[in-house]
Amino acid sequence: MRIVIQRVKQASVTVEGTCIGQIGKGLLLFIGIGREDTKAIVDKYINKIIKLRIFADEQGKTNLSLLDIRGEVLAISQFTLYADCKKGNRPNFLQAAGPDQAVELYHYFLEECKKRLGKAEAGEFGADMMVESVNDGPFTIVLDDDTL
Repeated sequence: MRIVIQRVKQASVTVEGTCIGQIGKGLLLFIGIGREDTKAIVDKYINKIIKLRIFADEQGKTNLSLLDIRGEVLAISQFTLYADCKKGNRPNFLQAAGPDQAVELYHYFLEECKKRLGKAEAGEFGADMMVESVNDGPFTIVLDDDTL
């Protein structure tokens, strides 16, 4: 998996002119699912994301987690996180999971976030989405095999 995490004050996703998901304070997650990913790997990423201490406490120190602040999540599927640009100028996406595997794990990710957080909003898998956010910080983290 590869996940880009952005701490936000608010975020939303629109498909064909209709807002299908929006959150207040929390995390905007761009989720790339790789060919080798499994539910166990998804669980590992969720556990890390919800416990990351990247929100300010009363003293302004980044000491609080998503769980601590009762923050929200907006998850956007994004296979382009697996772009390989080593050869030529046209990226290939051979390491990204195929659509069947990716949609299954993306929906699993969302359901697990809902169970653990109470609320998780989502984009539409495979759709052309317009994502808007008000970044808080900005504070952006990339999680992948090298950083988790």
